[in-house]
Amino acid sequence: MRTDSFVLRHVGPRENGVKEMIKTIGVASINELIDKTIPADIRLKNDLNLPKELSEFEYASHILELSNKNKLFKNYIGLGYHPTILPGVIQRNILENPGWYTAYTPYQAEIAQGRLEALLNYQTMVTELTGMELANASLLDEGTAAAEAMIMLFNTRSRAQKKINAVQFFVSEEILPQTIDILKTRAIPLGIELVFGNHLKFEFTENVYGAILQYPSKNGQVHNYKSFVEKAAAVEARVAVAADLLSLTLLTPPGEWGADVVVGTTQRFGIPMGYGGPHAAYFATKEAYKRNIPGRIIGVTQDKDGNRALRMALQTREQHIKREKATSNICTAQVLLAVMAGMYGVYHGPKGLTYIAKNIQNLATTLNSGLTKLGLTQLNCTYFDTLTVEVTNTSKVKEIAESKGVNFFYPTTNQVSISINQTTTFDDVNEILSILAEAEGKETVVLSELVKSELPAELKRTSNFMVNEVFDKYHSETEMMRYIKKLERKDLSLNHSMISLGSCTMKLNAASEMLPLSSPNWGNMHPFVPIEQAQGYQDVFVGLENALNEITGFYATSLQPNSGAQGEYAGLMVIKAYHESQGNHHRNICLIPASAHGTNPASAVMAGMKVVVTKSTSEGNIDVNDLREKAELHKDNLAALMVTYPSTHGVFESTIKEITEIIHERGGQVYMDGANMNAQVGLTNPATIGADVCHLNLHKTFAIPHGGGGPGVGPICVVKHLAPFLPSNPIIPTGGETPITAISSAPWGSALVLLISYSYIKMLGAHGLKDSTIKAILNANYIKARLEKSYDILYTGENGFAAHEMIVDFRAFKAYGVEVTDVAKRLMDYGYHAPTVSFPVAGTLMIEPTESENKEELDRFCDALISIKSEIDAMENGDLNTALKNAPHTEEMLTADEWNLPYTRQHAAFPLPYIKENKFWPSVRRVDDAYGDRNLICSCNPIEDYMD
Repeated sequence: MRTDSFVLRHVGPRENGVKEMIKTIGVASINELIDKTIPADIRLKNDLNLPKELSEFEYASHILELSNKNKLFKNYIGLGYHPTILPGVIQRNILENPGWYTAYTPYQAEIAQGRLEALLNYQTMVTELTGMELANASLLDEGTAAAEAMIMLFNTRSRAQKKINAVQFFVSEEILPQTIDILKTRAIPLGIELVFGNHLKFEFTENVYGAILQYPSKNGQVHNYKSFVEKAAAVEARVAVAADLLSLTLLTPPGEWGADVVVGTTQRFGIPMGYGGPHAAYFATKEAYKRNIPGRIIGVTQDKDGNRALRMALQTREQHIKREKATSNICTAQVLLAVMAGMYGVYHGPKGLTYIAKNIQNLATTLNSGLTKLGLTQLNCTYFDTLTVEVTNTSKVKEIAESKGVNFFYPTTNQVSISINQTTTFDDVNEILSILAEAEGKETVVLSELVKSELPAELKRTSNFMVNEVFDKYHSETEMMRYIKKLERKDLSLNHSMISLGSCTMKLNAASEMLPLSSPNWGNMHPFVPIEQAQGYQDVFVGLENALNEITGFYATSLQPNSGAQGEYAGLMVIKAYHESQGNHHRNICLIPASAHGTNPASAVMAGMKVVVTKSTSEGNIDVNDLREKAELHKDNLAALMVTYPSTHGVFESTIKEITEIIHERGGQVYMDGANMNAQVGLTNPATIGADVCHLNLHKTFAIPHGGGGPGVGPICVVKHLAPFLPSNPIIPTGGETPITAISSAPWGSALVLLISYSYIKMLGAHGLKDSTIKAILNANYIKARLEKSYDILYTGENGFAAHEMIVDFRAFKAYGVEVTDVAKRLMDYGYHAPTVSFPVAGTLMIEPTESENKEELDRFCDALISIKSEIDAMENGDLNTALKNAPHTEEMLTADEWNLPYTRQHAAFPLPYIKENKFWPSVRRVDDAYGDRNLICSCNPIEDYMD
């Protein structure tokens, strides 16, 4: 065996196993399987033109060399991004721990109680720091969270406001520039009119439905917004506030002066800047908006025995249910980062956070005293961490600062903005003063003692926060390490067994891909540093964009969208911009097949398009006749078709080129959803099928870990005529020649985790990427061949084969009183996370094994499902006291003195021999979702507090 071949480490099936799998499938060779699965007219004629693959050792040397091209300056740029200190206990035990980073979104609550508790801690921390009643389990970044707030307030306008068409939204001129850009992007398609101005001078009218403020402002000034909020309330306008969460340990929280929504980022809570992300944004609001809040909320409920349990509440996968009527297309969170930020709060507690914030403010106050002694004017009378200084010439300051390895922000030609952070020392303050003194031609001031700050009484926080015992118990590293481990043990992740989620591609996240994320040379880079300081990152971006262009067959790539849903939205906005450049502002019809992901119609509506759904045939394919008829009917206004390929049903539809031609002939563009790209790489591509733009889920096909529900990344790749419209950024220009405004806050989105996909492609190379796709198709068809004797497989291609995933139908078992949920819960007893439940077809499981799993693991999984089928067969109609209906079974049940169930303890917990070697115990019994929604509790107070 070649020990220097990454392909052998990544791909699961071995030669002997492959031979047996081919025999079971019923083909003579893998080539025959691929030929019968993928239509010949879309197969690539040549191999991918990519650099020769690197071994893991060679890649480690390569990425180290690139990291040394990044210049790590001291950064006082601010603008929502700050150097911070990640405690080693969190770095080692969460960020670098596959038990945390390989977990899936907690849709199966019984085997996700650990990360659900960590997220509940996060929500509690955010709720109490902001003074609000409710917080979600994170969003993507501050800018998009602000946009979600604007849209939520728009969607919840009063009847009177809707009647008079109140569409104006006031945006303070002191909002962060990247946030303003995103607000512009999101507002225009929805008909929201942004009104920019000074909050002190703005006069509300009945046409203004809402407003957004920055606290502290982008320049650092802390305003008292109480009277502004009162003016807004007089005309029923609601107020959103973008707040620095750390500052709220010292400042009066917005909830106490009347804010309706508070958003921001938790990056300061120990998360590396990573040249822009990923970071968990927070979103807090009033309980009145509990059914309108975007994203996910973690709630408290009870399990079958009445014990406290946690689960995702209310709007779980809302966009998949409501589709074009969804209030948001947001399909992911930044769970891994939210968990880390929440743990930062747990580790430091309220006193520790206050200490950090107070130290930052004292250093800012000390710097301000030095500026006064230098004779320089500082413009902020009240501040937390940021000072704005008037200077003679910013160019001179910049030149001297950068020569000493220091970055400031320069808002105008005679102003310097300086943001103090957790890593700043007293010596740094003197260094800053020496730089400014030199630039002004003055003798520097050397300070010798800290000056303590004192906030005005009306701005000073007086209320307690983070009072739950979880924030007071784990302040030593020993305690913290054990708490993290206790939660980890409650969660099933890829380090335990296969997670075969259809459409979610839970593949190996190789350690060699993950290691660079811990390097300060990658983590400690501010997203708005001058480009020449980030040459390592720039080389990675160029390499990744070129590779993705080659893989998709497209001309250009934008790495900015920081989730799959963001990628969908970005792709549609680029199509919209293209049509408008051609004078076709009227093209607004988006055709979407009935089988599409629910995010597709939600994204189309957000982009200002009208959704027209096309039918599916009885075989699950797109009904070409219906599509042609609707394309013809709407040809004058046709903007786009959104199509997933291979289809959500796991089939390579042979009519795909005909479908894309129908759209092009009528003036539309074709958007391909890249959710199933893992079945294409190296064998076919979006350009070949006739698409114009696609997004790629880097957290699926290109190995970024799911992190318990995020980070996700969704770059878009486009044909040449769409390239001019790729998104930009207001501070660091990116994108095309005539770009759309920003899609996410940072120029290159979640730049830090792009290293993972870059490494995946570099180490696999053209051969390995193609082999991965082939083995993914092989594994799926092997599972299909083993299961189809016991279950109905819903859809297959024309030759009877699946793509990389398949849908297994459980609806027939309703006659026994068995629901697909029962099967999902019983799989936990067998040591497995359920495949995707009831999507895209109710009552089914969508199974996708990926190329990373070997035959032995596939067999264990198949054995489990076949064993469950025998349990179903043994049931009598209406029998509700079976292992299936009682699943999952906890360790507490199995070790209790009494056992009154009509089957054995062994059958409950160890139904197959392999389970004894590696038993995973669900920590709670089946959770009661209905109880949790009726009694919504979204913070970590004990449940007794809410009982009569």
